[in-house]
Amino acid sequence: MCAAKKDSRAGEPNLGGRPRSLNEGHVLALREIAFEHPGATLEAVTQLLQERCGVKVCSMTVRRALYEAGIVRIKPTRRAVPPGQSKGSPKRYGYTELHRREHTGRDYSCCLTDAEWALVADLFEHPAGGRGMPPRLERRTLVDACCYVLRTGCAWRLLPKSFPPWTTLYKSFSRWAAQGAFEAMQDRLRQQWRERLGRHAQPSAAVLDSQSTRNSPQGGEAGFDGAKKVKGRKRHMLVDTLGLLLAVTVTAASVQDRDGAPDVVAQACAKVPTLKTLFVDGAYSGPCAQALQAEYGLDVQVVRHPGNGKAYVFHDTRGAQASSVVPKGFVPLPMRWVVERTHAWTERCRRLVMHHDRKSSTSAAWVWLAEAQILVSRLATHS
Repeated sequence: MCAAKKDSRAGEPNLGGRPRSLNEGHVLALREIAFEHPGATLEAVTQLLQERCGVKVCSMTVRRALYEAGIVRIKPTRRAVPPGQSKGSPKRYGYTELHRREHTGRDYSCCLTDAEWALVADLFEHPAGGRGMPPRLERRTLVDACCYVLRTGCAWRLLPKSFPPWTTLYKSFSRWAAQGAFEAMQDRLRQQWRERLGRHAQPSAAVLDSQSTRNSPQGGEAGFDGAKKVKGRKRHMLVDTLGLLLAVTVTAASVQDRDGAPDVVAQACAKVPTLKTLFVDGAYSGPCAQALQAEYGLDVQVVRHPGNGKAYVFHDTRGAQASSVVPKGFVPLPMRWVVERTHAWTERCRRLVMHHDRKSSTSAAWVWLAEAQILVSRLATHS
């Protein structure tokens, strides 16, 4: 329990002197803020009090006022299994008929089916009546080759002979990546999947996180992440509450999370103007969260782990409140597990386990294609 000295003037009438900085209305507002944000720091509570009541005080004054109101900050204890719950076997997912592909003449399982190609064909096909020489190679074959490289992680020169020459394939991928075709593909499929689930096409809440991965000797921008002990690059990804990608930027691994956040948030806000809430971890707290909130008008909520030894929660010592006990071991944090699951989805593709491209924009294009391939499979399977 956080130690706090008892105010000797608590409960005594005001006998003169300097008036208190916080009155009863301010204390009631503090109680509401503490219950709305139980894991917030004293500095964050002080900032929220200033925004809500217009009173500017220091964090120690807020701490004293909360103590007098019977609210203290404590560390949650650990328990193996929460009371009232039992250990149950997790749900298992097996190989079903939905996973089987009919033979369509395509050689590899990563190739797009007819139903999947119908959803995105217009983004890659040569427009009818357009200028220039008609294409000699089928665009679907070129996209299948890109999906093959993404899934297997092979070099362009080592593509099977069933595909066209690798130089043609690489030029097509580079042209589509520069045009943003893979990003447009994922944006369209994301909106269709959200509407199928009964959600609005444009989300109002998002989750931000980064992931550091190694880079190959191919060259390009790289750095060393001292926290993760990884030399390579860092993917800054912003997803909606379903885990669907909204924006991604790739920087050197030496770039801090708080320094890479403005670019990816600006990209997402320009594309999705309906964003109102942003969930982040402790690496984005402080000036970074305040800057994002001031510049883009987002409600930045910092989600901290309750049992990491550094986090405290507010506890009402005078009234009934939910228990502050958290399970021992892995704890799925509110909205934080969503972006971690997206990282796991991304690394199913062997091309994304390590950065093999010199340009960071090319690395971002692979991420867009990977997320789009997941969505096109969902839409075609459950149609």
